[in-house]
Amino acid sequence: MSSPISQDAIAIIGGGPAGLMAAEVLAAAGHPVTVFDAKPSVGRKFLLAGKGGLNLTHSESFAPFVGRFGARAPQIEPLLRAFDADALRTWAAELGVQTFVGTSGRVFPTDLKAAPLLRAWLHRLRSAGVKFAMRHRWAGWADDGALRFDTPEGERVVTPRATLLALGGASWPQLGSDGAWAPWLAARGVDVAPLQPANCGFDVGPTAAHAAAPGWSERFASEFAGQPVKPVALSTAGFDGRPGEFVITATGIEGSLVYAASSALREQIAREGQATLHLDLLPQLTPERVQAEVSHPRGSRSLSSHLKSRLKLSPLKMGLLHELLTREQMLDSRTLAAALKALPLTLTVPRPVAEAISTAGGVRFEALNDGLMLNAVPGVFVAGEMLDWEAPTGGYLLTASMASGRAAARGLAAWLGRAA
Repeated sequence: MSSPISQDAIAIIGGGPAGLMAAEVLAAAGHPVTVFDAKPSVGRKFLLAGKGGLNLTHSESFAPFVGRFGARAPQIEPLLRAFDADALRTWAAELGVQTFVGTSGRVFPTDLKAAPLLRAWLHRLRSAGVKFAMRHRWAGWADDGALRFDTPEGERVVTPRATLLALGGASWPQLGSDGAWAPWLAARGVDVAPLQPANCGFDVGPTAAHAAAPGWSERFASEFAGQPVKPVALSTAGFDGRPGEFVITATGIEGSLVYAASSALREQIAREGQATLHLDLLPQLTPERVQAEVSHPRGSRSLSSHLKSRLKLSPLKMGLLHELLTREQMLDSRTLAAALKALPLTLTVPRPVAEAISTAGGVRFEALNDGLMLNAVPGVFVAGEMLDWEAPTGGYLLTASMASGRAAARGLAAWLGRAA
């Protein structure tokens, strides 16, 4: 089926925040734009992110904000200078959505919801002339370079004036970002870093209570899976001790503190086959205080009762000690006190990328020019989570995705101007 879009139209493939922001910039510049998406509606992952309160961005100052992008901070910095956290909040306000800074420094809409913002955004886009082609799953390029789409009515072939890809990574594939694009770009000479899970959970290795095979003991998993460990501090190679909380899963651990350390943990597993982190189960107490309380005579009380009384240790933290220490270690006061401040936990594998909040890897910046156009495929631009970068949760992911959408749109518009 041939394309009915005008010959000078721009095709944006992917209706997430990066693609929609690119459409906004291009439409405002007077370019005809059609957004193609595999799903019946756009912004599905955006809406899912808003279920627990839409975290739009973060209020911390620019330098530490950029630092959250690690090795890719030099490439992300110019994108954020053009569209930073304050600019995003102003943009939301222009859509009628006011924001506030939470106690953690994260920025949310005042109603905490994603749907009103998305509705206002789509109204603005449609008013600017942006068209939407839903249930159009991109299937790569035809031999002549045209875009191929699978639709309910059969294959559709589109030949736009330029293309902007904003297809996401490979996390939450049921919402549209399945990473199918990676081999198609690689086949055209684009350097694509392997897609890996980011902001993800991990499975644990063998423990003292379950040494025969990886994973928690059945007793521990059945009693504590789904429960949060807090307060706690986590440290590992490349990740200094940081307070927060995480959640026990049936096979390991996940949650905000684990997500923050996920890049360091994933890289350590890749290098060494496993990663060891250390948990401070009593971050509010000094090592000297912990040692004193553990060594205090307990008389006829059990060790569990003693630790609960002297250190207010929860059943979950007590369970972790029994899971990760031998009986001999538990009964040695110095070893036990040291473990309470630095309990070692071995992780063996990240959870699958489909379960992750976001994706590491993607199109390397070295494969792009300054306008985010593919060097190997002129006229094709890339934005969002398809790019080879990662950041922790907290609003950084969304801000950078939208900033890259704006940058790619401006790069595309400049390229069209030069090509005219």
